Amino acid sequence: MDVKAPRGLLRFFADMEDPRQTQGRRHELLDIVVIAICAVICGAGGWNDVALFGEGHAAWLATFLHLPHGIPARDTFARVFARLDPAVFEQRFLAWVRQLASAGAGRLVAIDGKTLRRSFDAAAQRAALHMVSAWCESNQTVLGQVVTDAKSNEITAIPQLLELLDLDGAVVTTDAMGCQKTIAEKIIAGGADYILQVKGNQPHLEKNLVEVFDECRQNDPQAVAHDYVEEADKGHGRRETRRCWMTTDVRWLPGGEAWPNLSSFACVESVRTSGAQVQTDRRYFISSVEKRDAARMLARIRGHWGIENRLHWCLDVTFGEDQRRIRHGHAAENFARLSRIALNLLKTAPAKFVRARSIRARRLAASWDHDYLLSILTHEPKART
Repeated sequence: MDVKAPRGLLRFFADMEDPRQTQGRRHELLDIVVIAICAVICGAGGWNDVALFGEGHAAWLATFLHLPHGIPARDTFARVFARLDPAVFEQRFLAWVRQLASAGAGRLVAIDGKTLRRSFDAAAQRAALHMVSAWCESNQTVLGQVVTDAKSNEITAIPQLLELLDLDGAVVTTDAMGCQKTIAEKIIAGGADYILQVKGNQPHLEKNLVEVFDECRQNDPQAVAHDYVEEADKGHGRRETRRCWMTTDVRWLPGGEAWPNLSSFACVESVRTSGAQVQTDRRYFISSVEKRDAARMLARIRGHWGIENRLHWCLDVTFGEDQRRIRHGHAAENFARLSRIALNLLKTAPAKFVRARSIRARRLAASWDHDYLLSILTHEPKART
């Protein structure tokens, strides 16, 4: 085997329990997993692509994989990943992610869900999978994910995901679906702070926040003491102005003591102007963050949107996740995990060429250059907080 083989990555998946019977097994599970990871890095969108990648790179793969019977067939990849226990795969994924970068105090961990739209199976009467992911804004990596069958079950899935993560010193953000006392308690118990968006699912809380920040926005002298920041940018023919009001005076909120460590409220107003069209949105948040700093609060709230722009958008547009028709057994969930492994590797690895800075370009470069693909597999990024 090649001395430069990606043993750092391989060791995290080497001891996974093989779902196949020992008798008649021709291909090693680790070989199957590593070929699939490499193929997805290089642009594979299904099992046919994975097998084709293996056949086209067989000589190179043999320098660090065993391949006792050559490259597995397409049906072998499909069958193995359909039967592979997603919980076991996730445990290995989490162990690997913990080695990518050290946890830093104050890091932002965004929690949000995404539906794999074409993973529904009408014949089996099974709804499309909905994956809830944790995204570290500073390291630009997926920290973990759990699967739920429906959007409404995010309330139960988020606590399960939080239990898997090292949250000590972090700030955890969620959308309105995660604005639940039990979720806030779980975040605080993990040693982190929370910023939770408030919408109609907490109607009384939302009404109280709207009233107090209406006073703040109108510079009412009777309004609670608060901090304020405004920023603006423009591009693509559009101008956006963002304003944030933040207060640490939470004593006036009826029932506020039921929220663990509740310390501050925030309102973010976004005004987008495109030609003659003006769109205004306001969002409200509750938080355990104690320091009254509107600029820092706005930065964290904007950081949460990174899970949509840098994760979900990338998975849809670059990895084609919404168009993928993998449905049998656990295959859809496991292929989604392969995509997130590939994305983590591509995000943390340096660009080989000046023009290969986007994820799409890095995938193309990896498919053309074995040395670059190997560097992606073996790269050990420095920690960023």
